[in-house]
Amino acid sequence: MPNNTIIFGDSYSTFQDYIPEGYAVYYTPAGRAETDVTQVEETWWHQVTTQAGLHLVQNNSWSGSTIGYTGYGNSDCSHSSSFIFRLRQLKEQGFFQENEINTVFVFGGTNDSWSDAPLGSSMPENQSEADLFSVLPAISHFLTDLKETLPAASIYCLINTELKPEIGEEMKAACKRLGIQAIPFTRIAKACGHPTVRGMEDIANQVLAVIR
Repeated sequence: MPNNTIIFGDSYSTFQDYIPEGYAVYYTPAGRAETDVTQVEETWWHQVTTQAGLHLVQNNSWSGSTIGYTGYGNSDCSHSSSFIFRLRQLKEQGFFQENEINTVFVFGGTNDSWSDAPLGSSMPENQSEADLFSVLPAISHFLTDLKETLPAASIYCLINTELKPEIGEEMKAACKRLGIQAIPFTRIAKACGHPTVRGMEDIANQVLAVIR
C-alpha cells in the first residue's frame, strides 16, 4: 500500500516542473548563481521520499510564500500564495476526497520571518480572518486546519534555522498542542539563505532520522 505524501512548502521545496502550474519556482535545472542545486534528485524532498519509500502525490510549494496572509512589501496573499489559502483551495477542490494522504511535510515560516510581516500574538484558537495577516495566529490556524483535515495522517513540521525566535517557538508550541511532529533543524548549509546541495542533504538526513 503506497504511503501517499503531500508537501506544503516555499522556495526550499520547489523544483521546476514538480510543483503546480503557476506557482513561483526557485530551483531549476539551469541553476542559480546563489546555489549549486541543479537536479531534482538533489532536493531534500526527493531524497526523503525516495529513501523512505513515500509516494509524493503533490508538492504544493510556492517560492516566496508565507504561511500567513502578509507577504513581502506588506502584500496581501490571502487569496494567492499563502499556505492557508492553498490548503483551503485543495479542500474546496475535493483533493483530499480524491487522494488518501498518509504523510504531510510542512516546511514554511521562512518568508514570514524574512518579510517582516507582523508577528501578532500567540492565538491557539478562534482566529478571525483579520488575525491571519499576523504570523503567529496564522501558524496556529494553518496547522490546526491541516490536523482537522487529515486527522489520521502523520504530519511533520520542518522548522528552519535562523528564523525569528517567536516563529520557531510558535511552531513548536502548536505542534505540541496538536500532536504534530516538529523537526527543528540544527544545521543547514546555505548560500544566500537557501540550501545548497550540502544543505539539502542536511535537511534530508535530519528528516529521515525522525521519520524512520
